[in-house]
Amino acid sequence: MRRLAVALTAALALGVGLTACGESDPVTGTGTGETREITHSMGTTKVPADPKRVVVLDTDKIDSALSLGVTPVGAATAGEAKSWPTYFGADKLAGITEVGVLTEPDLEAINALNPDLILGSKFRQEKFYDELSKIAPTVFTEKVGVTWKENFLLDGAALGKEQQAKDLLAEYEKRAKDFGAKLGDASSRKVSIVRFMPTEIRLYGPDSFSGIVVGDTGLGRPERQMLAGKEDKRMDRVSPERIAEADGDVVFVTAYGEKAAAEQAKVTGGTLWKGLSAVKAGKAHVVSDEIWMTGIGVGAANKILDDLEKYLAA
Repeated sequence: MRRLAVALTAALALGVGLTACGESDPVTGTGTGETREITHSMGTTKVPADPKRVVVLDTDKIDSALSLGVTPVGAATAGEAKSWPTYFGADKLAGITEVGVLTEPDLEAINALNPDLILGSKFRQEKFYDELSKIAPTVFTEKVGVTWKENFLLDGAALGKEQQAKDLLAEYEKRAKDFGAKLGDASSRKVSIVRFMPTEIRLYGPDSFSGIVVGDTGLGRPERQMLAGKEDKRMDRVSPERIAEADGDVVFVTAYGEKAAAEQAKVTGGTLWKGLSAVKAGKAHVVSDEIWMTGIGVGAANKILDDLEKYLAA
């Protein structure tokens, strides 16, 4: 009997070890305490096979979770925007608790939510990682924007929805490619992307989130916004006096927060802006900043395609 008890104990210990290494069937993980191992920018972390109380600390994580049918219990907000992505609809955001801003998550508020998974970004929250990991299993992506597709797939894996994430990304990419093909002359149409910030004006390049989405359709970009010779091809700055550099066949304009919107109104009301060929042709369009800039996920990417279809397909 004693040998039998020892054997059973050893078998149980082996089973627990296998679970910790992610060898168990994740489909049966609900409520069983089973885990999977996720390798991410800060190392390897054991996460619940089916997390139920997820806290997200960046706007792309909100997009990832909601796109995959997971409503976070808590989410950080973007500073100037002071809100979560409204393009999912108010009903999808109901019940989410605010847990600070992207660069300063509220650790007490997060702990109070008793999360079983935290999703964040090394780029924004690296210094908080150790403290967050003590609260719940924490998975960080490395960068923002340029790696948005890889980030979405990693978020999907952490949420236990890896295949669904792959499917959604493939559907988006097919839609983008099909839209560009319908235009016929996509590469010859130069799309300019301009963002007003509280203290500066930015032109967005091919490695920015919105730049990647536009690129996925095959649409062209103004030469100024290809950022040739620059190591960072996400964006560049331009002064109000050089706003002519923002021109293109069509211009999409956003503003990050109220102060930026005031600067946008000031610049776009001036003669230099009104002299842009796209403006004179009626092809300068104000679009949502939370979609084109802070969404950084497959949900926002599809909304950008909606805008492109609205303004370019006609």
